[in-house]
Amino acid sequence: MEVVAILFMVVVAPIWMFLHYTTKWKSTKTISNEDEKILGELWESAERIESRLNNVERILDTEAPEWRKK
Repeated sequence: MEVVAILFMVVVAPIWMFLHYTTKWKSTKTISNEDEKILGELWESAERIESRLNNVERILDTEAPEWRKK
């Protein structure tokens, strides 16, 4: 019985643990639906901010052409 327990701990358990954590790693490697939704919202927010910044720069270019040199 001791030999079986030692063989299990030396051979089977490490392989079992390796396969278990490999499958866990592969499942977390992909992006979840919730993460994809959050990234989409962040992308849209960044586009809105960029648009607003471009508008502010355009307004400043017409009203205070020297603002970039300051």
